[in-house]
Amino acid sequence: MRISGWTFLRTMGAVLAALALCGAPVRAQGAGENLYKTKCAVCHGLDGKGETPMGKAAKLMDLGSADVQKQTDADLTAIIVNGKKTMPGFGKSLKAEQLKELVAYIRGFAKKH
Repeated sequence: MRISGWTFLRTMGAVLAALALCGAPVRAQGAGENLYKTKCAVCHGLDGKGETPMGKAAKLMDLGSADVQKQTDADLTAIIVNGKKTMPGFGKSLKAEQLKELVAYIRGFAKKH
């Protein structure tokens, strides 16, 4: 089946408009989630509660707890960049935008508890 040029352009325009309306927020949220899963979840767990073997051994706090969530974005960023106790710092491997996405994802744990 052959599609006319006009039909193709209308279809592509609709697809691009849909991506413009919903693509960026989904991508940003997914990036924070992906970073968390690759850098943090092994210790903090997928749910952020720290109930993994490594998390229990290090006595990690629940990332959704009031004590963690009351920290400023700058505080959380500093911990991610520099590390804390047994947690390594990720300052050399993460860019500023990635740090923001990761902190935003961690903020989401408050809503999940």
